[in-house]
Amino acid sequence: MKNKNLVTAFLVLFIFLLLASCAPGPNSLEKTPNAKGKVAGFWKGLWHGFISPVTFIISLFSKNVRIYEVHNNGNWYNFGFVLGAGFFLQGGILGSRQARRR
Repeated sequence: MKNKNLVTAFLVLFIFLLLASCAPGPNSLEKTPNAKGKVAGFWKGLWHGFISPVTFIISLFSKNVRIYEVHNNGNWYNFGFVLGAGFFLQGGILGSRQARRR
């Protein structure tokens, strides 16, 4: 029984480390303006998150379209992006629970 718990703990740790190693690195272009001198903020992140499913499909076929703006102001852009994607996806997990109850 003790060995089984130890093996389970190591397996969970291994899976956690494996998933953590897949995380992206820092954005070296964060807080630097693009060619037009603009830095994307919260509102641009909100819009990019909202249209992310459409831009994902377009980005598969075009080299000129990306889902995520790398020239952003950091955490506020990220927050807007996640919030916008959540609106499109009906609130994520909690929104889908309410839809099933109806």
